[in-house]
Formats: sequence, structure tokens, C-alpha cells
Amino acid sequence: MNYSPEAAFKSKEQIKLMQEKKLAEAVSYMNEHSPFYKELFTQARFNVKGIKTIEDLSVIPITIKENLQQRNDAFLCVPRNKIIEYSSTSGTLGSPVSIALTENDLERLTYNEYSSFVSAGGSPNDIYQLMLTMDRQFMAGMAYYSGIRKLGAGIIRLGPGVPSLQWETILRLRPTAIVAVPSFILKLIEYAAEHHIDINSTTVQKAICIGENIRNTNFSLNTLGKKITGAWNIKLFSTYASTEMQTAFTECSECKGGHLQPELLIVELLDEMNKPVGAGQPGEVTITTLGVEGMPLLRYKTGDICVYDDSSCACGRNTLRLSPIVGRKKQMIKYKGTTLYPPSLFDILNEMQDVIDFVTEVYSNETGTDEVLIHILPSDISEECNRRIRANLQARLRVSPHIKYITAEEIQKMQMPEAGRKIIRFIDRRT
Repeated sequence: MNYSPEAAFKSKEQIKLMQEKKLAEAVSYMNEHSPFYKELFTQARFNVKGIKTIEDLSVIPITIKENLQQRNDAFLCVPRNKIIEYSSTSGTLGSPVSIALTENDLERLTYNEYSSFVSAGGSPNDIYQLMLTMDRQFMAGMAYYSGIRKLGAGIIRLGPGVPSLQWETILRLRPTAIVAVPSFILKLIEYAAEHHIDINSTTVQKAICIGENIRNTNFSLNTLGKKITGAWNIKLFSTYASTEMQTAFTECSECKGGHLQPELLIVELLDEMNKPVGAGQPGEVTITTLGVEGMPLLRYKTGDICVYDDSSCACGRNTLRLSPIVGRKKQMIKYKGTTLYPPSLFDILNEMQDVIDFVTEVYSNETGTDEVLIHILPSDISEECNRRIRANLQARLRVSPHIKYITAEEIQKMQMPEAGRKIIRFIDRRT
């Protein structure tokens, strides 16, 4: 595997030529080894040798999540005895999808996360406390561990939850960085305040934030990010990734979007008509994997809506940078004439001091239109608190969602069901 983080620092022209060479190799490989893409190319009477430039991608039909869900095995390009690891998606947008990785794919995944930690200022002098699961076929947990090992830094595999154990370990083993879900970092801050732990005198200097937005699309900190940094003087780095792409977009020290790793992935942002959108315009993240052996993907639409910036970064990298997820295509809510994406609703709820925690549920009413029910753990059970919450939501959303107040125990069960590996804040029960 001949990968180097220096690829992102090459000129845009050099990056494009490198990607086009790898693209031609990837398409040829899929045509020879992938049952799904061989069939796709044959049905489209498609000449794979005609794919020579990034622009040529536009003639290739897109692949969607339903293709992967319904024909998972047809994407496999190697005999089963070459598969070393099986990972799976979380099933956020439907049935989970299995992703099979070969030894080469595991090396690629390790490099991907190594490069990501380098981008986020990591060095062999760091010690990372991993506040996430490593089991349940969770690719990211394995990738973080492997990438940090390649970096040569120290690793503390503690797993998710249990603020008391996290703090005991921080104070005892003195990590310089944590890898965690941002809303859990808030719980760490709350626990520290309740137990008189001076968080700003600890050794933790930075957090790699996974699974939730900490920034707005203009790269400024959102409410969640501000709450963390307002209490804890640490540097936050945002990440975006998916199991299918086997690659991460991670911020550099400039914190102006997650950098594309050009030797691992080609990314397009497409509109509803599968046409490219311009810089700063929302589009669906569509990826073509480079160098994947087990289950490569070609023009795969992730369902995630982002915006991009293709200007050169002050860090010296010349790669495209992605914003946090604006929303997921299938999670868009049409409520009483208003279009909502869950992240924007989460930002509003995170701003409200009367709301300690929440889970948003969407379901279909008798007429088939969307209804929104927000399960809220309030700061106190009083009519005044209820009035403030409802008035705030009405003012910010211009509509009034249904609200149900629940206990801390009830919300914990909703957010972390058995066999779950991510905090759940959005439940989609629409038919």
C-alpha cells in the first residue's frame, strides 16, 4: 500500500491526475470482479475503458443504499476466504449493510485513520482515550484504534458511557486527547461540575468529535460546540465518515471543514437530478472508493446532505473540504408546511436551558403527513418551564411540535437501546 498524507498537499492539477489514474484502475477492477457492477456496465452497454477523467464519471449510473441492502453479496469482489473482517452499517436509514474487508482493505482503513489523526494535529506524544465501542461490527472503533497504533500514540480503550470511570481514568492515565460523541462530552462536563473536578487542569487538550455536528455549515461552532468549549478549554476537531466509504473527512488545525483524502476517495455533491452542485450549495455526498479490494463502490449516494469548499486551505492542503451534515435525505421532515432536518432541530433544543436531554420522533398521521413528537427531559417539572419550552419552539420553528416529558431513566433507554452502538436522538416511524 503506497499511501502518504502528503498527497493532499500536492497541486490541484496533480491531485486530479492521481485520482484519474486510480479511478481508471478502480473501474477496471470492478468490471472484472464485481457481479453488481459487471451487470450494471453490461446493461448500460458501458465501455469502462472510456472512463479516463473525473468528468467522465457523470456518464456512470449512480448506486444507492437500496442496491446495497437488497443485493449486498453482489458487491463482493473477492472469494470469502480472502475476507478478514466483516463490518456493518448502523442501520440508521434502513436495514444494516455488511461491508467485507480484506487484509489490504484493513491496511487502507488504518492509513485512513492515521492520516485523519495527523490532520487533527496528532503525534506519537499523544495518548488517546477512546470513549466508543470497539465491538458490534463497528468499523469506526476498529479504525480509530488501528490508526492511532500506526501513529505511534498511546491508546486507552475505555468504551462508551460511565462518566465516573472516564474521569477516574483521565486523572490516573493522563490522556492528551479524547475520541467521543459531543453530547457525551457535555455529560462529562456536568459530572465534573457536580464532583468538583477542575477539568481545565487536566491533561486533555483536544477532542476528536464523532457522530454529531459541532459546527454550522459556515464552520463556526454550533450550540453544542460552544457549550463544550465554553466550559472546557480544549480544541475540537470535527469528523465525518461512513462505513460504506471506509474513509473519513477530518478537520485540520484550521477547523474549516473535513479534508478529502484524495488517494482514497473521489467525492461528488449531487442535486436531485444527479447534477453537481456548486461550492457552498447543499448536495448529496456521492462517493467512489479508490483502492478498496473487498467491496468497492462507484458513484454511491450516501444519503447525507453537505456543502463543500474547494478553495485551498490555510494549512497547505489543496483538497475539497466538507461541512458537517446538513441532514440526511431520508430524514427530511415536512411538518405543517415547514421543511426540517433533524440537525437544525437538535441545535435549537441544545440551546434551550430548560431542556436537559431529548429524543425526536417522527411518525405518519392518518392523512400520511409527518407529525413530530419530541421526548424531553426538562430541567424541572413546572408549568412555567413547560410554557418556556413550548414558546421557544414555536418562535424558532414557527410550528408547534408535540411534546412529551419523560424521566432520565426513560430517555436513557430510548437513546441507548440494547445492542445499540450510537446515541439515538432521531426515531423515524413514518410509513
